[in-house]
Amino acid sequence: MVLFDFSENSDLSDWQIVNDNVMGGLSQSSFILNEKGNAIFKGSVSLDNNGGFCSVRTSFDQIKVNDFQKIIIRLKGDGKTYQFRIKSKRTDKHSFIAYFQTTGEWQDTEIILKDMYPGFRGRKLVIPDFSDETIEEIAFLIGNKKEENFELEISRIAFK
Repeated sequence: MVLFDFSENSDLSDWQIVNDNVMGGLSQSSFILNEKGNAIFKGSVSLDNNGGFCSVRTSFDQIKVNDFQKIIIRLKGDGKTYQFRIKSKRTDKHSFIAYFQTTGEWQDTEIILKDMYPGFRGRKLVIPDFSDETIEEIAFLIGNKKEENFELEISRIAFK
């Protein structure tokens, strides 16, 4: 099941940038479509003022995922490490997190749902890994504890 298949006609208005400025940080990012119709998450992570992360997220009507084992993301990164995050309910405080490494080339990144661990504000929580039947939010985050520019190009996000 395809969740997002970005194209030049994609509407990104439901995607929201959330950077460390919510805590006083100075990191900056954007989420736009490029000329090929792919979504581009790019910016600059700053450690100033106790900052250190950039993220983009979107919420949607509840999707039942109990028939799926993984999420496949078609993307092209910059060689950096990113987080993919999901929430069972958009009102949950915590997210379920998986790290992925980009290669600088186009790749199909596989995220195993049951292996996603719960986290909140940079801390791993002592509750079970993802086992819910629904998802209402996804996000991408970069926060590698260093100042860096980044760019992540995303073509498609699908459940398998």
